[in-house]
Amino acid sequence: MSALGAGVVSGGVMYQHRSSVRAGHSAGTAAWGPHLLVLILAGALAVGAWLRRRRLPSERRPRGLLPAPLGRPAARRIRLTTLAVRRHPRGLWRLAVLALLTVLLLYLCWRAGVQVLAGLDPNFTVNAWGGPSYVGAMACHYLDLAVVGTVVAGLLDRALLPVPADRL
Repeated sequence: MSALGAGVVSGGVMYQHRSSVRAGHSAGTAAWGPHLLVLILAGALAVGAWLRRRRLPSERRPRGLLPAPLGRPAARRIRLTTLAVRRHPRGLWRLAVLALLTVLLLYLCWRAGVQVLAGLDPNFTVNAWGGPSYVGAMACHYLDLAVVGTVVAGLLDRALLPVPADRL
């Protein structure tokens, strides 16, 4: 949440330093067509994942809505992954991948926060995906955030070592 908060503050600073000269809209920058396809594909994948999950026996069904480790289980998995480097130096590659994915996830949260206040500046959204309106730009950017964030969270889940069953 701190990345999102920092983004809101950054967006507020950007909004405070906005230009009084209105920028012109460039045709073709809205990208509504590709975002409609992304929305349809994301919706189809979400429904498919939900149906697949319902078919799993209840003892094998993952808990929660997000494809990501959160809270204490995540802390345990991060600790196990970090400690595994002592046994297998190859684990450094895993940690490097985890670090890159974490930075990307933090950037996505920060960027989402920036758009909340900076998007109030018409020059910020005039040539944005979904622009020139604030609502359109937010819809397209948050759709991108949801799709990319879900993929990154799923990759983080796969990259972290699982907690052994005897340590649950």
